[in-house]
Amino acid sequence: MRLSRAFLPVLKESPADAQIVSHKLMLRAGLVRQTAAGIYAWLPLGLRVLRKIERIVREEQDRAGAIEMLMPTLQSADLWRESGRYDAYGPEMLRITDRHKREMLYGPTNEEMLTALFRDDVKSYRDLPRTLYHIQWKFRDEVRPRFGVMRGREFLMKDAYSFDLDEAGARLSYYTQLLAYLRTFQRLGIRAVPMKAASGPIGGDLSHEFIVLAPTGESEVFYDAAFEDFDWNRADLDYSDEAGLHGLFDQVSGTYAATDETHDESRWAQVPVNRQRTGRGIEVGHIFYFGDKYSAAMGLKVSGRDGSPVTPMMGSYGVGVSRLVGAIIEASHDDAGIVWPEAVAPWRVGIVTMRQDDQASADVADDLYARLTAAGVETLYDDRDERGGVKLGSMDLIGLPWQIVIGPRGLAQGVVELKDRRSGEKMELSAESALARLTA
Repeated sequence: MRLSRAFLPVLKESPADAQIVSHKLMLRAGLVRQTAAGIYAWLPLGLRVLRKIERIVREEQDRAGAIEMLMPTLQSADLWRESGRYDAYGPEMLRITDRHKREMLYGPTNEEMLTALFRDDVKSYRDLPRTLYHIQWKFRDEVRPRFGVMRGREFLMKDAYSFDLDEAGARLSYYTQLLAYLRTFQRLGIRAVPMKAASGPIGGDLSHEFIVLAPTGESEVFYDAAFEDFDWNRADLDYSDEAGLHGLFDQVSGTYAATDETHDESRWAQVPVNRQRTGRGIEVGHIFYFGDKYSAAMGLKVSGRDGSPVTPMMGSYGVGVSRLVGAIIEASHDDAGIVWPEAVAPWRVGIVTMRQDDQASADVADDLYARLTAAGVETLYDDRDERGGVKLGSMDLIGLPWQIVIGPRGLAQGVVELKDRRSGEKMELSAESALARLTA
């Protein structure tokens, strides 16, 4: 993408109403624009990041055996009355009446709808287990939306729902999703610690929230530093290995991690002092098992192996896809701007010409841009007729992993500058060597 032809409105100053780092940087770097309270338009740069996160989430769900579908944003109020949640949900639910006076709602979640779909089409134990998911926009009418996409009213979410014949099967589905989430966050380039969450009236020990560590996080967190060394993509972990999945759950459950809501001082004291870590964190995912709460309430039954009716056991698994954009920025930025992990960066490389009116600089930049693009390297080329310092500031703000800076002085010595955005390291290389490093 040539920046001169892009729609990438960069702001020099942070808007006065932006309170946290991610909100400020998302506005300044041109990722989003607010269209109403808690509702945002995703501009081209922001959409590129959103789609990359969505792709990784989808790939890991597919590998875990979940099946993708798509449910509508609007739901019938009758479904929620079946489960008993319509009146209990509260004012966060946006209730709508259509022209025929039918009560509808803009879905904040999909337990009821998917339970009804499953109830109408699945009749036998042979159709279990199944985990279905979709990635869809949702709406919760927050009383005071704030912090940009971190606490907005409209948000993009991946939610999955598992159906099993019994609790043993449901636990295995839960462990499978636990691994999928751990791998997803590791692939995104962030450290997300699974922390045991309160299960509420449902009870049990199957509820975890995933917390991205960030200084501006909303929750205080306590965790064993062992989590910093775990590799969830290691070869001995496999979605089809039942014993391995049980071992994964034991490993996660046996390694201390908790928010201030569930913190246990007696267990914390058993963690060696040199491994105790505290800080702040942002919730980006939540998984939990709720048994037959919805299947029983909505009359979902299948024929069991002996022919008798069985009420399937269910779990749900949510990832805040749009919220992750803000959380990644909160965890990965510096004074100059965003520092994107390579997996989700809108482009991998940014090319900057210090003087676009210098023909030699423009020729080298054009050549590098064409060759990087041909090699499949996503590249943003700042070819604007703008001062070099302004271009460098914009590129740091946008936060691409690599920058190639081309100027008359360097070219006179036969070099360009290759900058690692995360470390700040700058290397003077020939254009060919820079190209080789970025296409290796």
